[in-house]
Amino acid sequence: MSLNVDYLLRTADKLEQILAAIEQTDKEIHGKPNECDDFLSELHRDEAIRVFELSLDTVGKLLRKALKAFTCNPRQVDSLVFNDVLRHAGKHGLLDIAGVERWIGCRGHLNDSADCDGEDVARQILDILALLPQYVTDARVLAPKIQAVFDAAA
Repeated sequence: MSLNVDYLLRTADKLEQILAAIEQTDKEIHGKPNECDDFLSELHRDEAIRVFELSLDTVGKLLRKALKAFTCNPRQVDSLVFNDVLRHAGKHGLLDIAGVERWIGCRGHLNDSADCDGEDVARQILDILALLPQYVTDARVLAPKIQAVFDAAA
């Protein structure tokens, strides 16, 4: 079985499509808001969060597999928490320092949203949506770097 980053790239494409739909829905809502538009806007936002969660999970799994190529003890990689996986990815050139911090921030925002309720949830969702365009760019930059590690190990 060959490892690849196709699913990560598909989630990036999906997030980009969802962000475009959110933007379009928001434009339509500002014209004549109605209950259906509000529901559609909320549905797009929920889908963006869901795909973002799946994408971050995929990144974690792919980075763990890629990092095993840099160590003689693959079990040690399996024991790393997500933020340490990101730090090791930076150490091995898969992410730059700013990228490591952005990815850690993305994960932190997602974790924070799970602990919120009421108005805090709405604010957290808006914070996450604001991060998504940069996340999509970062995912597209990271994918070929991970793929190069997989190809070299094959």
